Amino acid sequence: MASFRELLQAAKSEIREVDTVGAEDLLAAGWTLLDVREPAEYEQGAVPGSIHIPRGQLESNIENRVPDRDAELVVMCAGGVRSAFAVQTLHQLGYDHAVSMDGGFNKWKDEGRDWNRPRTLDADQRNRYQRHLLVPEIGEEGQLKLLDAKVLLLGAGGLGSPAALYLAAAGVGTLGIIDMDVVDESNLQRQILHNIDRVGDRKVDSAKKTLTALNPDVDVVTYDTRLGADNIMDVLEGYDVVVDGADNFPSRYLLNDASVKLGIPVVHGSIFRFEGQITVFDPRQGPTYRDMLPEAPPAEFAPSCAEAGVLGVLPGIVGSIQALEAIKLVLGIGEPLRGRLVAFDALEMSFREYKLRVDPDNHVTWENKDRIEVVELDGLCMPTVAPA
Repeated sequence: MASFRELLQAAKSEIREVDTVGAEDLLAAGWTLLDVREPAEYEQGAVPGSIHIPRGQLESNIENRVPDRDAELVVMCAGGVRSAFAVQTLHQLGYDHAVSMDGGFNKWKDEGRDWNRPRTLDADQRNRYQRHLLVPEIGEEGQLKLLDAKVLLLGAGGLGSPAALYLAAAGVGTLGIIDMDVVDESNLQRQILHNIDRVGDRKVDSAKKTLTALNPDVDVVTYDTRLGADNIMDVLEGYDVVVDGADNFPSRYLLNDASVKLGIPVVHGSIFRFEGQITVFDPRQGPTYRDMLPEAPPAEFAPSCAEAGVLGVLPGIVGSIQALEAIKLVLGIGEPLRGRLVAFDALEMSFREYKLRVDPDNHVTWENKDRIEVVELDGLCMPTVAPA
């Protein structure tokens, strides 16, 4: 049976090692630093820009964190032992361009090279988000992204309620909510942010009470106002994603024009009786609302929930999917519904997917952002784009 020293010598004979000077040169040339130390070590100090995967999680996490097997990796531990074994494993997994840094972080730090104390979750956050931390696609880095994210919800009603609850539970750090309505008893059949004791309260105030009680990490910013051309640019500015829970066409088109001008993705949802639709309008990477629906349909063909009714649980399903899509956009994982519309039929319990394409006649585009004029819209909701 081989000894530890023999195993280490065997590993080092199969890999390439570089000293700290060579490692610094490789990093300057564009190589990626992979830190395989334990979390407690990493929290005490790390090299800026490094990817952290503890050695014990390397096999299960590397493909998600570094999907390109041709990636050029400098692997670092505290002194150069664990990194040698890690590089040996990486070679076995097909990562042929990986080298071990001899001397590790300790030598790097002692030589006065650049390092800092990385931002990490505190003990309470580790406990709260522990199920996220176990998911390779999220982990601590992803959770920190969520805590830094800013998501705006248009409406604290049927769609906004489940979306807000799941985004708050996930730890999205800033949730903006815009709604100028009050809680009515008829809302309680589906708008689960509110309760019977809050009938008559402003919806944004009720929503904030619920969300801050659920997760004190979340900063809930309320806008108790009508969204219009005079304020939408100021409201949207600074948000990473917008979750659209609007129930009328002028608001949807107004949101489209402003979000395209600002380059902010919108997670769109709509509901009707037993049916729901979800898609992502990302002006920088795909079709938008005006591509899908160039003109608003006549009112008689598109009644609101107040006119046509809706199954109470339906917005819970659609709003939850909106929250999921928003989280994917924030984390940069998976395949968001860009250019794809998912239609849900609750009676059939079926999901259908439809392709959306860019309309060549639509001039409200990211490329024309400087020409877009965000104005109040009439019943036809026609856009205003300045001549080139």
